[in-house]
Amino acid sequence: MAEGMLVAGEVAAEERQAATAVVKDLEEAFNAHDAAALSACFAAEASWTNAAGMRLDGRDAIAGFGARAFQGPLRDAYARYEVVKLLAIVPGAVGVNVRQVPTDEAGRTVDGHHGVATYVVAREQGAWRIVVGQNNAVAALPDG
Repeated sequence: MAEGMLVAGEVAAEERQAATAVVKDLEEAFNAHDAAALSACFAAEASWTNAAGMRLDGRDAIAGFGARAFQGPLRDAYARYEVVKLLAIVPGAVGVNVRQVPTDEAGRTVDGHHGVATYVVAREQGAWRIVVGQNNAVAALPDG
């Protein structure tokens, strides 16, 4: 996770830990090209817009897209996810801004498209998951 992460509002320590853990799980699933593990980071009825602008509704749609993408255009893609900001929404829900840095399989930074993502992570039936998210591909890593 990013050094100097910004925190806006009152984000309890448990919420900070939970939100960053979800992002870490998402990163690990992406780098393992594991569509089931990736979709498990999302709430059952999540809404996620991927970097190509495709909205996916529900964990099953996210898993299906992930399976196809990991066999196709993302088969050689890896990234490091850096949480740069947490935003208090309400107790049990946190906004999360993430930088996505392209890496090789060993985790070394490589040339390629970077990403920025915004997620709302909330507690769902005792577990923390992404309930809504938006990924954006960017040519270069933005500041902040």
